[in-house]
Order: sequence, then C-alpha cells, then structure tokens
Amino acid sequence: MTDESTTTRANATAAGNVSDDDVVGTFADEAPDAQSAPNAGIAFSDRPRERADQARPRRSIRWTKWILGAGSLLAVAAFAWPFFVGAVPADAQVAVPIVAFALIPALIVALALTLDREMYTAQTVALLGVLSAVGAAVRIAGAGAGGVEAVFVLLILAGRVYGARFGFLLGLLTIAVSSALWGGFGPWTPFQMFACGWVAAGAGLLPRWQNAARRESSGQRMRANLEIALLAAYGVVASYLFGLIMNLWFWPFVVGSGTGISYEASADPGQNLASFALYSLVTSTLTWDTVRAITTVVGIALVGPAVLAALRRTKISLRS
Repeated sequence: MTDESTTTRANATAAGNVSDDDVVGTFADEAPDAQSAPNAGIAFSDRPRERADQARPRRSIRWTKWILGAGSLLAVAAFAWPFFVGAVPADAQVAVPIVAFALIPALIVALALTLDREMYTAQTVALLGVLSAVGAAVRIAGAGAGGVEAVFVLLILAGRVYGARFGFLLGLLTIAVSSALWGGFGPWTPFQMFACGWVAAGAGLLPRWQNAARRESSGQRMRANLEIALLAAYGVVASYLFGLIMNLWFWPFVVGSGTGISYEASADPGQNLASFALYSLVTSTLTWDTVRAITTVVGIALVGPAVLAALRRTKISLRS
C-alpha cells in the first residue's frame, strides 16, 4: 500500500465515520498483488452488518407470506358465511352477513399495508400502476358481454412472471381502478377484489422450470409450450373457481325460500352445500363460467408467449 493510501486510511479511521473493515475493503483493489497477499483468502464484503441487511428482507418476506395466508383464510370465511350461520346462536345469526361484508374491505386495506417494502420501490409502483390501468381498460371493454373476462389473461400472465405477492396486489388494484372508472362500486366489489387477487396470486405459485437446463432452441420451445399449456389449464380451473366463490356472497339473497336451490339458515351445512352447488351449476357454471374459461384459454394461447416475453424484459426482482 502506498504512503498516500496509508495516510488516507489513517485519516478516515480517526474521523470515526469509517470502520477498519470498510477501509480495508475500499483499498483492497489498490493492492498490486491482492491474490498473493497474506489475507487474500478473506472476503472483505462478508461483514456482519451486510449479513444483517441481507437477512432483514428474507424475514420480512416470510412474515408477509404468513400475514397474506392468514388474511386469505379470513376472507374465505367471509365468503363462506352461509355455511357457518347454523353454528352461531340464533340471536346473533342476523349479524353474520354484516360482519362478513365488513370484514372483507378491512382485510383488503390491512393486507395492502402489510406488503413489505420491496413492493413499494418506484419501479414496482410504476409497473403496478401501468398494469392496473391496462387491466381496468380491458375489464371495462369486456363488461356486459356474458362471462367474458379477458382481464384474467393479464392477471394470470403478470402473476406468473412477477410472483404471488405482486399478482395479489395487481388483482386488488385492477378491480378497484376499473370500478372507480366504470362506476361499478357496490357490495360485490371487495369480494371481486379478493377473488381476482387470488387468481393472479395462484399463477405466481405454479411450478417453474430452471432456465439453465437445455439451452438449445428445441428445449426452449418445449418449455415455452409447456408453460402456456400450464397457464391455460390453470385459467380454466381459476375461471370456474372464481364463479363459484363469487356466487357465495349473494346466493342467500338472490334465491327465494322454498325451492331446491334456496338457502336455509336452519339447514345443516351439507344440505346448503348441495343447494349451492345446484344453484351455481344452473346459473353460472354452464354459462358464464364456461365462457370465461374459453376466453381465458384462447387469450393465453394467442397472446401469452408475447406478453410473457415483454413482462420478463422489465427488470424487477420480486420473490413469491
């Protein structure tokens, strides 16, 4: 080390602003033969402070997953409130749907706020804004056409590329923005927000393949085709599940009493489940949900490869 470097190191250490390890790491590059130096085997970047900084995001992501999972379970309970009314005392049964409707928007706010700081970088926020606006425009353009949900294509593809947490937030924002622009806010909106968030998040949890294997063009084409087939199959399942879960919140109010598909608060859960399954089959599964599934499969097959490639060119680092 030169005399000038030694003087600079002494001044920096005396000032109290830089530690010895930091100074050694700074001047390691100035050594004429770093590999032959006695301390060449020491990794100067492996300091306790840096290890702590790297550990914090991992802990944050782990806690975020637990919070999102617990919040989703509570939301499922709010969706499925008709099956729990019989277990509540008779004098409190009237309050069950009110509690369920109040729980959903509160959960949306709480979960959005608990997403860790990795989700609030300028690049991530900008990407969320752009994709939410695109999703809102697609949803509004398809509104009124029975069962057509082209927005599912965007939610599934974005969730696949950027992961479950990003997809969940994208689903929430897409429904919120489209409802605000279209004037479609109502008691159904919070339920739609959660359901679409789950659709996008589920795509982020699907199996992935290692890009390092089989780099030849035939292997890449095979992986790309398998991915599109996987996403299309998931789109079919998500389309039918979306219809089922969205039917739950309003089924008790839509059908009158005394029919084979009516909700009965005093009935056991098995009887209500059978009535609900029949109601969903004749009102949405064979019509709206099937059209939604077909639309999603066709959209993913047509634009999936191009959209996936475009999204993956946007360099953001998010983990599911």
